[in-house]
Amino acid sequence: MTSRVDRMANGALLQVFAADLSPAIRAAAVLFVTVLTAIAAQVSIPLPFTPVPFTLQPMVVLLGGAALGSRLGLTSQVLYLAAGIAGLPVFAASPALPPGVGRLLGPTGGYLMSYPFAAFIAGYLAERGLDRHYLTSMIAMSAGLALIFACGVAWMAWGATPIGLTAALRAGLYPFLPADIVKVFLAATVLPFAWKGLK
Repeated sequence: MTSRVDRMANGALLQVFAADLSPAIRAAAVLFVTVLTAIAAQVSIPLPFTPVPFTLQPMVVLLGGAALGSRLGLTSQVLYLAAGIAGLPVFAASPALPPGVGRLLGPTGGYLMSYPFAAFIAGYLAERGLDRHYLTSMIAMSAGLALIFACGVAWMAWGATPIGLTAALRAGLYPFLPADIVKVFLAATVLPFAWKGLK
């Protein structure tokens, strides 16, 4: 059995500091990130020129994935989507977007469906030590955010109700990029700070 010191070289934050804890504690951490994602969805600002609202979800998805690790991060977002599909009010409130499974088929479906994979990527990179320092943490967060945007824009361009790539970029990327870059800068500070505090 490896010691915590040995595990410090590799592994996401939860994997290193909670490896000796019960599966129930790890499950609680996954559910905590799921709930945080749902709460972040309620911090939603509708924009008049796009069906995509401004939310804090991407930051929670990426931070949660990096803290939990790849598999548990992915699991937290699969649970989030499952709750939304089941009809629980976890998606961003919107009078224009359908509830439940219909939300995944609507214009924002690509963003939502990308969350498990974005969390996996952030967690995978964190497991390889990219969450220990600010610049490498930015790389991990940016990789996950790039996937969210790629899936979201692609779904708007060619998905259930296609609007074409140019319109999708105008509606689903350009308005959000400046704020999301700031969110990545902020999110990238959290885990390096946590690692320093817990050593």
